[in-house]
Amino acid sequence: MVQDLHLYLRLLTYLKPHQLRLALAVIAMLAVSGITALLAYLVKPVLDDVFFARRLNMLYLLPPLIILLYLVKGALAYAHRYHMSFIGNGIVTRMRDELFCSLQRQPLAFFDNHSTGDLMSRLTYDVNLLQTSVTGVVTSFFRDSFTVVGLTAVIFYREWRLALLSMEVFPLALVIIVRFGRRLRTISHRNQLASADLYNVLQGSLAGQRIVKAFAREDYELQRFSRVNREYFRLRMKWTATRELSPPVMELLGALGIAAIIFYGGHNVIRGHSSPGTFFSFLAALLMLYAPIKGLSQVHNTVQEGLAAALRVFGLMDREPEIRDRPGAQSLPKFSREIIFQGVFCAYEGRPALKEIDLVVRRGEVLAMVGRSGAGKTTLLNLLPRFYEVQQGAILIDGRDIRAVTLESLRGQIGMVTQQTILFNDTVRHNVAYGRLGAGEEEIIAALKAAFAYDFVMALPQGLDTVIGEQGVRLSGGECQRLAIARALLKDPQILILDEATSSLDSEAEREVQRALDWLIQGRTTLMAAHRLSTVRHADRIVVLESGRIVGVGTHKSLLQENALYRRLYERQFDPMPREPAEAGPLAQLGGR
Repeated sequence: MVQDLHLYLRLLTYLKPHQLRLALAVIAMLAVSGITALLAYLVKPVLDDVFFARRLNMLYLLPPLIILLYLVKGALAYAHRYHMSFIGNGIVTRMRDELFCSLQRQPLAFFDNHSTGDLMSRLTYDVNLLQTSVTGVVTSFFRDSFTVVGLTAVIFYREWRLALLSMEVFPLALVIIVRFGRRLRTISHRNQLASADLYNVLQGSLAGQRIVKAFAREDYELQRFSRVNREYFRLRMKWTATRELSPPVMELLGALGIAAIIFYGGHNVIRGHSSPGTFFSFLAALLMLYAPIKGLSQVHNTVQEGLAAALRVFGLMDREPEIRDRPGAQSLPKFSREIIFQGVFCAYEGRPALKEIDLVVRRGEVLAMVGRSGAGKTTLLNLLPRFYEVQQGAILIDGRDIRAVTLESLRGQIGMVTQQTILFNDTVRHNVAYGRLGAGEEEIIAALKAAFAYDFVMALPQGLDTVIGEQGVRLSGGECQRLAIARALLKDPQILILDEATSSLDSEAEREVQRALDWLIQGRTTLMAAHRLSTVRHADRIVVLESGRIVGVGTHKSLLQENALYRRLYERQFDPMPREPAEAGPLAQLGGR
């Protein structure tokens, strides 16, 4: 209960920047509530003075007055809805900004453990629920509360005995509202999880369309999507069944009360204890009272849905990133001497990935890392820009622990080109300029030329302004890599990280990309991981990794002579002798030919 109150009070803080608009909306709501009560009050003079007393002056006065009241009521209701819509959309915008900001601050390990679909669901579906919980509840609470107060004053003023009789159904209605609200909160939370599953399947299927089509798995993907879609439908209908059961139950209770009122009030009119105008004024106010009471009953349901969403949204928004600037962190001066890996240990989910790494990389040196898959090459490279954190030991740049400097200054001196080229569904210009925002066209062209990408870019339909598609789908693998190299060149980093930058390319594309890499490496301190040993033979030094440990350091020539693992890796790639096919290899066992 205390947590719920804290969550909702936090939601209400998002109203603070909109105090003036909220005040105007509340004033409009008060006026609308007052006019609603006044319209109920006017039923008595309409009946008694016009239809029974037949006063001509009231006939000329009341109809224009009613038209005027409805005109003013409509204008005020419009103003109220407009301001509340402005506030609601403003709150959603701010929440999404804060949530996205929190996501941007999280380390890579966070994204390894959270699906894209779940994060998208929180940014869209859950935040929209919170908008309704804040603006919808505030709107309904103020408007309906004041309307209830005004109409209650009218019914007690007209017939206090009948008013007391009509209130007897309220305790039962309150119990029903609370029970429906609790059930709705549980279902709403399950709805949010189902929405995340739907986003996950959708995102994965759309992003993997090449594989889907390559393996002819369209029907399988359809079945998979239909399964989660039907589950989402089932939960939505369960939510609807619970939410929509409240109004008819409330209507039934209201009908019981109204039936009793008509019976008792009718007796009073027949016996002459009350006038028809008084009774119908009371009845009109009572009937008009139903809508705001129904609205207030829905407020509780909406609050419960919002609290379920708030737990997911604020839980992510408040998450402190494991990798962040320490208090008092200083900017890293321009790299000038050496990078030192000092007793570095790192583990993923309890499994050691690097153990006792001691290594010195001098300024201007090209250091290559080789080893079997899983040896720790990529992990070692990812520790330098602090994508992951060192668990033991330290990494020093010019004698400064990288954990003691700001992330922005550290990563500002590092450029990366990886095996998995990350390009945005935007223009060539935007993708290259991402290396240094604000770069001019001449600088972008110079970077493209240096990366041997200028010619193919100019051959594209719109040149620099050609949209290359998601992950550069409209370009070849080699062209994508050269754009990534151009992006790194434009950044002009002091330290360069190359992680299997050519391993996924064919021989011709590899030659083109290697030319660009040779240009990129010049004058920079370069750490590179490579599977193809042909790309590292000319490195100043080569580090051989095995099971997270350094088992050899030297030049290509010295390692061939002194390191058995390096020699085996080299011979496996450059063995000139053709191999005879096995009689029953793995492919044959699977039924291949």
